[in-house]
Amino acid sequence: MARRKKGRPIHGWVIVDKPAGIGSTQVVGKVRWAFDAQKAGHAGTLDPDATGVLAVALGEATKTVPFVTDALKAYRFRVAWGAETSTDDASGETVATSEVRPDAAAVEAALPAFRGQIEQIPPQVSAVRVEGERAYDLAREGVEMDLAPRPLWVERLEIIAADADGVELEMVCGKGGYVRSIARDLGRALGTYGHVAWLRRLWSGPFEAEAGISLEELERLARTPELEAHLRPLEMGLADLPALPVTEAAATRLRHGNPAEVLSGAEFGETCWAVRDGQAVAVGTYKAGMLHPSKVFQTG
Repeated sequence: MARRKKGRPIHGWVIVDKPAGIGSTQVVGKVRWAFDAQKAGHAGTLDPDATGVLAVALGEATKTVPFVTDALKAYRFRVAWGAETSTDDASGETVATSEVRPDAAAVEAALPAFRGQIEQIPPQVSAVRVEGERAYDLAREGVEMDLAPRPLWVERLEIIAADADGVELEMVCGKGGYVRSIARDLGRALGTYGHVAWLRRLWSGPFEAEAGISLEELERLARTPELEAHLRPLEMGLADLPALPVTEAAATRLRHGNPAEVLSGAEFGETCWAVRDGQAVAVGTYKAGMLHPSKVFQTG
């Protein structure tokens, strides 16, 4: 006999405005508990000291996580001049110092090199894997690693404010970006050292921090009907993909993992999602009037 899953079969997104001082995994656990959900995951880790939008997927919405993770994200952060740290943020130990304090004009002149398609080396304390182990675990053991550069698309990087001791920046970037690496490398490019003093994720794909629920409110409303108002549709995780309507018969075929005809077209080979009565049925590849499903949603 199969074991019954604990919790409710609840599906959708919960947008949390994460405070500093708590990890992303802990936030996911709190959301899962508050909704008494069977399954939960998140679309993009935030460092414990960072604040802002953390999108938590429940139930079948976890199948849409990759599409949110791949979407653009916006960050606002302050780079403090004069010190580089072991973590590239304010939580680490100072490993190098400089008296050089670049002005706003110097920063502006350096920013073009950090826009567009760039390569960046992740921080020593990061979640990248090194021979099967997380870099942050090895760093805690005192191991120094030569991490390989990784590609990053930076859509926008602009100065918001500047003073003698640092600069506040806003960045829009693609998947896999490390703001801490931007701060470290910008400092070095300007002949000084820098680290992230504070960081806030403003939005991630279709989700905005301003629309998020605080942890205090989440805990206050936990296990109550009022909390349901903070559950967003599963379909929000598919906002960047074309939606193709289908008949009820086609929806049934798709839910069983079979290709089915759609009622509108898309580019050949494009990833799309099938919709029936406003609900997502499946995600798949469009080919010659048919959707070939790779993920199906069982929300009934």
